[in-house]
Amino acid sequence: METTRDDENSFDDSKSINSTGGRIGLGHDVLYQYQGFWSVASFLGNIRDFQQNFKALDTDILLASVPKSGSVWLKALAFAIVNRARYPIIPPSKNHPLLTTLPHHLVPFVDFKHDYPDSSLLDFTKNRSCDSQCRLLATHVPYPSLPESIMDSAINCKVVYICRNPQDNFISLWHFVNNIIMMCQNNIESASPENRKTTPLLIEEAFEYFCDGVSEFGPFWDHVLGYWRESLEKPHKVLFLRYEDLKNEPEPELKKLAEFMGYGFSVEEESRGVIKEILSLCSFQHMKNLDVNKNGIWRNAFPNKELFRKGEVGDWKNYLTPAMVERLDRLTEEKFQGSGLSFQN
Repeated sequence: METTRDDENSFDDSKSINSTGGRIGLGHDVLYQYQGFWSVASFLGNIRDFQQNFKALDTDILLASVPKSGSVWLKALAFAIVNRARYPIIPPSKNHPLLTTLPHHLVPFVDFKHDYPDSSLLDFTKNRSCDSQCRLLATHVPYPSLPESIMDSAINCKVVYICRNPQDNFISLWHFVNNIIMMCQNNIESASPENRKTTPLLIEEAFEYFCDGVSEFGPFWDHVLGYWRESLEKPHKVLFLRYEDLKNEPEPELKKLAEFMGYGFSVEEESRGVIKEILSLCSFQHMKNLDVNKNGIWRNAFPNKELFRKGEVGDWKNYLTPAMVERLDRLTEEKFQGSGLSFQN
């Protein structure tokens, strides 16, 4: 039995492996099924708050993704585009926030709202009038579970979704989860075994969880398809981006992103090289080498450097066996059949 918006306080325990009704999956904590997707319990209060109290504004821009599919990169690009008048790219502003602040802090996740207790931006109970800047927010919540005000056709807010091929997404997620597990090993006494994974996941067991859909905010295929279908039905409202396209054709993809958000580049800006400078500022290697991202901390616990591993397309070839690749390809073909959606591997 899956939960619905009319039954938001219950969990699906049909696959329960312990008395709390959760299930071990591809996450550092036990995962619970909520409205058809899986999440750690600590996120659910924020998600319900987001669903029930967020009032979208016409100028809002929501950046959405399944975990480990390019969220940091998209946030940096969007922030640089929207704020290029305030923080010039040419000549480069020495005070540009991206040089000193993690993109996750500049564009906060609503899923982790309570990590920002002093931010009026995330006070969902207030429908404040919009100032000169749009609100840039981010989420991992699947499209069907977004607040109704975002999906309201009378509201002109925009949703930008970025996704990654399932092979690379899985490998990145597996590494990320194991990094968190390793960090938590020194604090095992603060969490009982039934509420937290305490030993790293072998790639074989992590792969089974991913294929079964039991990963944070998964199943992967359902998450991607939800935003893909909306982008086809409402192209003025939802922009669907592929990580691989951004890597292979960064300039046209950045222009498309800026135009969709309502911050398109002028001919003069293009001739001055503004697009190239934004791409340089937000490049993986540049962000990885910034002091804040080598030494800073995210969410008061997680080193920023762990968010910048490789950023490559095709890294999965170093980890997946031929049998794993065949299974993922077959599963993806089955899930996406008839949708028109495909990925570059």
